[in-house]
Amino acid sequence: MINDILSALQSGRPAEVERLSRAALAERPDDPDLALFLAIGLQQQGRLAEALEVYAALAQKHPDDSLHWGNYATALREAGRVQEAENAYLRSIALAPDNEEQLTNLGLLQLERKDYPAARDTLLRAHALDPAAPAVRIHAARACSACRDSRAEELLRPWRDWTSLDDPLQLELADLQLVLGEANIARVLLEELLERSPGHLPARLLLAAVYERVNDLDGSAALLDQVERNHPALDAEAQLEIVHQRAKLALRRGQTGQARRLLEQAGPRTADDYAHFFSLAEACDKLRDYPGAIAALHEAHARQIEELKRNAPRRFDPAAPVLPAAVERIGAEEFRRWPVLQGPDSTSSPVFIVGYPRSGTTLLELMLDAHPALQSMDERPFFTILSDQLADHGITVPQDLHKLDQHACDELRKGYVSLVCSKIQRRWSAQLVDKNPLNMLWLPLIHRLFPEAKFILALRHPCDVLVSNYMQNFRAAVLAVACASMEKLATAYVTAMECWLHDVALFQPNVFVSRYEDLVADPAAQTRRIADFLGLEDATPLLHFDRHARDKGFIATPSYAQVTQPVNRKGLDRWKRYREALAPALPILDPMLRHWGYSVADADESAGG
Repeated sequence: MINDILSALQSGRPAEVERLSRAALAERPDDPDLALFLAIGLQQQGRLAEALEVYAALAQKHPDDSLHWGNYATALREAGRVQEAENAYLRSIALAPDNEEQLTNLGLLQLERKDYPAARDTLLRAHALDPAAPAVRIHAARACSACRDSRAEELLRPWRDWTSLDDPLQLELADLQLVLGEANIARVLLEELLERSPGHLPARLLLAAVYERVNDLDGSAALLDQVERNHPALDAEAQLEIVHQRAKLALRRGQTGQARRLLEQAGPRTADDYAHFFSLAEACDKLRDYPGAIAALHEAHARQIEELKRNAPRRFDPAAPVLPAAVERIGAEEFRRWPVLQGPDSTSSPVFIVGYPRSGTTLLELMLDAHPALQSMDERPFFTILSDQLADHGITVPQDLHKLDQHACDELRKGYVSLVCSKIQRRWSAQLVDKNPLNMLWLPLIHRLFPEAKFILALRHPCDVLVSNYMQNFRAAVLAVACASMEKLATAYVTAMECWLHDVALFQPNVFVSRYEDLVADPAAQTRRIADFLGLEDATPLLHFDRHARDKGFIATPSYAQVTQPVNRKGLDRWKRYREALAPALPILDPMLRHWGYSVADADESAGG
């Protein structure tokens, strides 16, 4: 009889599974396997309430059996009885702590409930039990991503080896890659998915968004047109997504009034769709409705902060620093304890572009990347990763850097190179340009590994920096939290600059200060100075960065739409339009305004308009 039931189950005949199971149970009413088959047969017929009764009875009769509690939990989850399902999963896991399947099921339930910190912990436990399982890695990466946990990238690193993902899992992987700044990978995954499943609507809509991110605006618009032609009866969610994507395209094409109308008519996609309000603020700003822009930004940040309080609660502890990496500093006496070690010379070291975000670092990076003697990469938190690795071995940065010997530093440099090569196809004839604005907080570690490295500090009027930051939908939690208010943002800026100035005075690195205002006023003269600083004979390629940026396609920074255009003066004195919103931050900024020689005196209010 069991073989007949299994045969019916495997051939997709649930009604026959039910009939055979009931017949067998009449003879053996206490057989748990037969009862389980009956529950499965009922569930597959859509008779969930009846199946639940059987699953519940099995769990009650066999309270020490993890399998029955797990099956009961899954049925409860399908019935929408979420809290009962979670309790049943917890009971199942308590009975079998190493059951990867039930841990995964619980983690998925927690993802559905948007309890991302719990889901991350649960799914990382499941991953530890089965490190090679792609599905567990992808789900764990989703939870880590929501918590702004850098382990998401590590979990997805073997994605090229996952050749047999089903459509939903490949779509999830593509979406995650886009969220993590890997639009080109997302494009490959989605185009491959649509080759085998051309009618997959969610994949087509996501691919349209990817095309916009890689600056293929015509391709994005064509794909949206195709969706509307081929799917005349789109549901409300899909229609709303299309409207938002068309608004984004309108913004990119300078059709700002149309973009604003679309956004205001559509409204946010969900209650936590703060991205909608960032886009609305951008449209208002371009239309010179500055009060409207500020109102949209206040709403955007309020919604983003509420999400972060759920997903990254430690950022909001009363004692949490605004920039954790800037807290600990070493003094001259500690620096003198560092052993003298060998390191690469300046030409064999990366060139580091640093500066508070939105100070012009991306413009500088693309200028340098346009030169054949240089190769840049989009910003990556490699020194954060190296610092975390050292912490795992009991070495805290920067306090314990004196403990690093020659071998340790050599291995860390190899680790850095390995991280670089995991993100770009390295051209070894070119010098690497590492652009990550907040590497300005990691100068002690960088100096320990690359003592002869050259730095370019991107500098811009601090008020313009604050306004530009406040308008950004940052993914990095540390920046998103810093943008909660103008006052907090000013505190973060001053903290970062004080940390940088302290470390520069101590380590005396080779630094070129590139003022955004000088670069915009006279690009030829400023790029010549930069080329001289880096030992480049020909500065001409630096001036053609916009052409190079368009050819490059994807640029993983908030300014990706701006840096594909030639140098212009649009970003100068933008802060004057938002003087009222900035007012509470000015006393906090004052030390850095004076240090760098910037003024907030009244000027022509039409400047930058």
